[in-house]
Amino acid sequence: MTIAELQLALPEIFVLSMTCIVLLADLFISDERRGLTHTLAILTLVFAAILTLRVMQPVGVVEYAFSGTFVRDRFGDVLKIFSYLILAGVFVYAKHYLRRFGLFKGEFYTLSLFALLGVMVMISASNLITVYLGLELLALSTYALVALDRDSRFGSEAAMKYFILGSLASGILLYGMSLIYGATGSLDLATISQNLSMGAGDSMLLTFGLVFVVIAIAFKIGAVPFHMWVPDVYHGAPLAITTLISSVPKLAYLALAIRLLDNGMIGLHQDWMNMLAVLIGLSLILGNVVAIAQDNIKRMLAYSTISHMGFMLMGVMAGTPEGYSAAMFYAIAYAIMSAGAFAVVILVSSEREADRIEDYKGLAKRNPWHALLMLMIMFSLAGVPVFLGFFAKWQVIAAALAAGFIWLAVLAVIMSVVGAFYYLRIVKLMYFDAPEDSTPVTAPVDFRAVLTVNGVAVLALGIFSGGLISLCVSAFS
Repeated sequence: MTIAELQLALPEIFVLSMTCIVLLADLFISDERRGLTHTLAILTLVFAAILTLRVMQPVGVVEYAFSGTFVRDRFGDVLKIFSYLILAGVFVYAKHYLRRFGLFKGEFYTLSLFALLGVMVMISASNLITVYLGLELLALSTYALVALDRDSRFGSEAAMKYFILGSLASGILLYGMSLIYGATGSLDLATISQNLSMGAGDSMLLTFGLVFVVIAIAFKIGAVPFHMWVPDVYHGAPLAITTLISSVPKLAYLALAIRLLDNGMIGLHQDWMNMLAVLIGLSLILGNVVAIAQDNIKRMLAYSTISHMGFMLMGVMAGTPEGYSAAMFYAIAYAIMSAGAFAVVILVSSEREADRIEDYKGLAKRNPWHALLMLMIMFSLAGVPVFLGFFAKWQVIAAALAAGFIWLAVLAVIMSVVGAFYYLRIVKLMYFDAPEDSTPVTAPVDFRAVLTVNGVAVLALGIFSGGLISLCVSAFS
């Protein structure tokens, strides 16, 4: 281990160190001064972003550390920076919610930062062991976060379901990795790829290993038919936790798919491309159709997540730099949109969580500006032109067409139209129905400021999407 290798992993080392400091400092901070824990967590993200930017890899430069188990490239750096930004917004949103519902505890910040560390390790993994290390660090932290409200029966139930199904997915991934190791004789993703290109390895072992790996990825992402945990966890978890798990981990799961399927098993592209095509088609259909029937906005957004993950996988399925950059653009766009959507749900929640769709009736009369922000976020999720979501869908559909999956591109367009129904229903309730409660909707200044930036970003990044698209393209140049 050299100084140069430690410098490559400096952001991860810093986040780990600061998380331990936050954990220890929180023991001596009284409940009345819990804001200090929040401030320390935000500062951790700020300085982690500075460290990542200072050593950000130039286009096309890839460096390895720790015997090739850790990779530093532009793809990972860009995903990490957006992870910091989105998690900082989630922290601001969560602070308002946690205080309102008596859950403002230091455990939220330490577990969230450990989850971020898992995200960072997974993003920079170049070895099967490192992939699993990052995945489990993220998973174990989020299991505990879902059960943060120990007095909630729904939260405890959701945490148990998440833990059991997540553990099952981790076991499936481990089994798939063991089969791939047995066939190729290596845990290193680059070596596995090289061995596959030379035709090495038992084809039966490789096929079974690939199937298990794809199933595990589908479980973690929430693709059909391995989606059963998504609506229950989104519904049962506290809103602040739902906001977290619906946004930042999606960037890590994109990295998981690309590192395993492209960096490791691109030699089996034809096999896993066909598997992903089936998962994508099922996710697009079930996610959008079932979301229409929901009267709970958390479950509606959960089923919409399933369909959005189908869209994201369309870019991965192509197996080309253009497809991967489109998937990366989609994952970033979705994380921004999802965080903003759940932030509005937090904003409307007062005595209880505003999880019924009827709770948004007349929101334009109660708070016109935040209703407008919600309108822009819903339009973006629906893929209405000029908004960020439209260009994200355009990119991945173009990748599917380039890969020769015309039927899948047509299905994606049709399901986008179907999905627009339940998003526009929220807009209709906000602007054309009388409010059930005329109490003005209020929130702290920092919450309103971040939500405003979040809402305006889905419009600005749509109109000026070229910069973000170019940044994603540069990650695979």
